Amino acid sequence: MDRSWTSNPNRISAEYVAGVNQFLQIARETVDATRCTLCPCKNCINRVKRHIGEIRRHLLHQGFLSTYTVWVEHGEVDHSEEPAHESFADEMEEAFHDATRDHYFDVGSTSDMLSPEQHADSERYDNLFEQLKTPLYDGCNDTISALTFVVKLMHLKVLNKWTDRSFDMLIKLLQEVLPPGNRCPDSYYSTRKMLCDVGLGYEQIDVCKYDCSLFYGEYSTDQDCHVCGTSGYIRKKIPHKRLRYFPITPRLKWLYSSKSTSTLMRWHKEGRVVEPGVLRHPADGEAWQNFDSLNEHFASDPKSIRLGLALDGFNPFGNMSTTYSMWPVVLIPYNLPPWKIAAKTNYLLSLLISGPKSPTKDFDVFMRPLIDELKVLWNVGTYCFDTHEGKRFKLFASVIWTVSDFPAYAYLSGWSTQGKLACPVCLEDTRHMSICGKQCYMGHQCFLEAEHPWRNRKDFDGIIKVRPPPRRFESSHILAQLDAISPRQPGKAPSNLSRKRKRLSSELNWLKKSILFELPYWSSLKLRHNLDVMHIEKNVCDNIVGTLMDIEGKTKDTLKARMDLKDLDYRHELHLDLDGKTKLFASYTFTKEECRVFVSISKL
Repeated sequence: MDRSWTSNPNRISAEYVAGVNQFLQIARETVDATRCTLCPCKNCINRVKRHIGEIRRHLLHQGFLSTYTVWVEHGEVDHSEEPAHESFADEMEEAFHDATRDHYFDVGSTSDMLSPEQHADSERYDNLFEQLKTPLYDGCNDTISALTFVVKLMHLKVLNKWTDRSFDMLIKLLQEVLPPGNRCPDSYYSTRKMLCDVGLGYEQIDVCKYDCSLFYGEYSTDQDCHVCGTSGYIRKKIPHKRLRYFPITPRLKWLYSSKSTSTLMRWHKEGRVVEPGVLRHPADGEAWQNFDSLNEHFASDPKSIRLGLALDGFNPFGNMSTTYSMWPVVLIPYNLPPWKIAAKTNYLLSLLISGPKSPTKDFDVFMRPLIDELKVLWNVGTYCFDTHEGKRFKLFASVIWTVSDFPAYAYLSGWSTQGKLACPVCLEDTRHMSICGKQCYMGHQCFLEAEHPWRNRKDFDGIIKVRPPPRRFESSHILAQLDAISPRQPGKAPSNLSRKRKRLSSELNWLKKSILFELPYWSSLKLRHNLDVMHIEKNVCDNIVGTLMDIEGKTKDTLKARMDLKDLDYRHELHLDLDGKTKLFASYTFTKEECRVFVSISKL
């Protein structure tokens, strides 16, 4: 189908209008219950759902997104990512052969050669091969096996957001339509059970009502919390909370079971172009290189996996009055090239923490299963088959830093991001000022060079800046501070006396010693925590634009801010008028005409 019309600048031409009408005919097949679908105009870029008529107006006024050549968001299949000469079943069979390290042939019993874990894996793969080779029903096309049918069916469920109930109804209908004796699962539960063998399952771990502990490991069979003594269940086996844990080891193995990804997993060492002074990949950074120099046994093998741990919270019912908290913990493999690191398919969801409230200071309680697995991957490793080299090797993995927004920084690091010493970089050297009961952080000119002319300017806060940049604290200094923290019992139980304990002056702003310090290499990392650029850019941009355009509710140039300037006795030109209620016009505020020009430019 010719789609050259999408780049036609003349949006009133017959060719462009006909192309829009042709697209809308396809898009009508993907509308949801509200009769809306994603809009591919240059403004919405497939992020906003609109009605078909509104999409037509957008495409004629704004233009069609030129890079959207395969309409995957509107029901079209991208065949460019699939080899034309291989069927889906062939690819699955090849992946299973890779994962099991060899093709199957009869060599007799090998039970005495395998450990219990390896024997379980072998038996599991035997079952998967049997399902992969067995047709869905007698007389069915050889390319449609029971396993391929289930995988494709689940793929459709995810793409179209089917509910579990609707999936069960479809399964029952298929059972009636397919010939007797077919091998189609009889329920959604059976389907999930089959996919768990492929490595797509997760564990459900019960959590104490007050976030004191997990019913995990040696406490998995307990009925009461071993910390606060509260019952962990509402009735029978219905828990107050549940943690969903997705083991990462099987998925890390799969990265080397595919021929395409097993090659890319070496890119950081074998494919990366090293150019001094140029940062193209995390491996070019100082933190990565420092980690390699301290852990040569790990860095010597390019197949060792370096992971980043990303964390953010959200309310899944944000458009409702319901209060709920959802915290996914995602691991990102940094061995891949930059254009693959950002691909959503390479994100490894490891924990899903849900509940009426955020875990806050008790976040470490939920991290326990992941930390235990990461310690095994560092100290012991796991055997894995590499399809690129065609042999088994011992795979090791490590988390080299975290990525989060500023509030989540406190949960991961243990340093409170509130109060007088909120800065996690300056620590006890944080410069703060109390203005009308609010904590403000001043003196950012300290990062400028000593001879910079802005250091001598008083028009910001009336003070000449002579302070040098903040100290860079060594790991030994931070560990000494953490060792001075008094032990704290986790959880929010009413009987927990340390729940609202005031920090001692010697504890500074430390809330706890992070569970990440249990990882043997964590204390030696040069860069442990990163702030998410997206959050910072958005918030800073919103505040600057809101202030420049004096947008009510978004500007930082408020009446209270002007009153603060009067209390501090500087920037007199910005003080309130004599009536104390009127802001004088500021030089940085746009006029109405300047606002119109700014908006017209930002639309380009």
